[in-house]
Amino acid sequence: MTSEFHEFSMRFSSTPRGARLARRLAAERLHAWGVPYGSEAHDTVTLVLAELCANAIRHGHVSGRDFRLRLGTVPHGAAVRVEVTDTRGERIPERTKDLPPLSEHGRGLALVAALATRWDWHPRTDGGPGKTVWAEVAVPLPGVLGRIPD
Repeated sequence: MTSEFHEFSMRFSSTPRGARLARRLAAERLHAWGVPYGSEAHDTVTLVLAELCANAIRHGHVSGRDFRLRLGTVPHGAAVRVEVTDTRGERIPERTKDLPPLSEHGRGLALVAALATRWDWHPRTDGGPGKTVWAEVAVPLPGVLGRIPD
């Protein structure tokens, strides 16, 4: 991977199909940026991205409104930042607490927390309703530099 700044951003329908398309297009971008299919870094970023997109359609869905995926490299290190923005600001992501062993739901953010270097959320900054949930994932390849502009 070169030291170029990379960014991909697109809106998707808040449906399972939209989340699946977001994951597939992001996987293509990662591969094009030098994070090859089948590598641990590619699989980790793709899993984190899939969980955040799934949460956007499950918990951040507002009928008739899309979610936005933004993917890019981060400054001063080898990492990829995933941002997913939905239009539901009142449903705030919570840090995962202890879940019952057989619980079928509630593990998505636990996976994100375990795989990401760091993650958090903030209200949308573009004036619209909603929030952005983001995560940064270490990509152990030399020369991964750049940043997502604020």
